[in-house]
Amino acid sequence: MEKIIVANWKMNGSREFVMEFFKNFNNNTANQIIFCPPTLYINTVKEYVSLIGGQDCSVHNSGAFTGEISASMLVDVGCRYVIVGHSERRQYYQDSNEIVRAKAEQAINSGLIPIICIGESQEIRHSNKAIEYVVEQLSASVPLNKHANYLVAYEPIWAIGTGLTATSDDIIEMHNAIYKALPNPTTPILYGGSVNKDNAYTILSLPAVSGVLVGGASLRSQDLNHIVAFSEQAML
Repeated sequence: MEKIIVANWKMNGSREFVMEFFKNFNNNTANQIIFCPPTLYINTVKEYVSLIGGQDCSVHNSGAFTGEISASMLVDVGCRYVIVGHSERRQYYQDSNEIVRAKAEQAINSGLIPIICIGESQEIRHSNKAIEYVVEQLSASVPLNKHANYLVAYEPIWAIGTGLTATSDDIIEMHNAIYKALPNPTTPILYGGSVNKDNAYTILSLPAVSGVLVGGASLRSQDLNHIVAFSEQAML
C-alpha cells in the first residue's frame, strides 16, 4: 500500500519561499505528498502540486467569526484535506476533543478529508497511561458517523520539535491500539513527531504505519525528497 506523506509547514513561508522550495523539490513525487501550507499561500503552492490541505478549519460553515476559515472555503481554493486537532492547536488554542470532532465533521460535510491528530504528553507517557489516554482521545475526537472518511495522525507531544522520536516498539504498540479502537480498522494511521530524513525509513517500514506527518523537515525540499524516496523503498 502506498505510504501517505503530509507536509505541515505550520506558520512558516512566504511567496518567495514557495518558489525557492519547488526549484529544489523533485516534482516527479509531488503527487505523493499532501502539502499543508499557511492558508495565505495555498494558491501559490497550488501552482506546483495538486494535493493540498489546510492546517485547521472552523467549527462553523460561515458567519460573524472574524479571522476564522471555514472548511467550505478551503474546498473553494482547492484543498482536499485539512488537519484538525494538531497538538499545537490543542495546547495553545484550547481545542478540546469536542471541538476537534466538530471540526472534523464540518470538514467531512464540506467535502474534505480530515487528518485527526491525537497524542500524549511526556507526563502521561511516564505515568504508563499513554495508550488509555490516546484511545480515549481518539474516541472523543473522531466523527460519530462510523463510515466517515478520515485519517488519524498519532503525534506524541513529547516528540514534536524536540528531536526525540518514539521507539519502533512504542509506535507499533500505540498504532495497534488505535487500530483496535477505530470504528473502521482500515483507516490509515500516520506517525508524526520529529520525523526527518534520518528516521523516516525506519518509521515508514513499520507495518502499523500508513505514512508520516512531517513538520520542520518538510520545510527543506531536499529532506522531503529523501523522505519520499524512503516511503517508496518501504513499500517494496
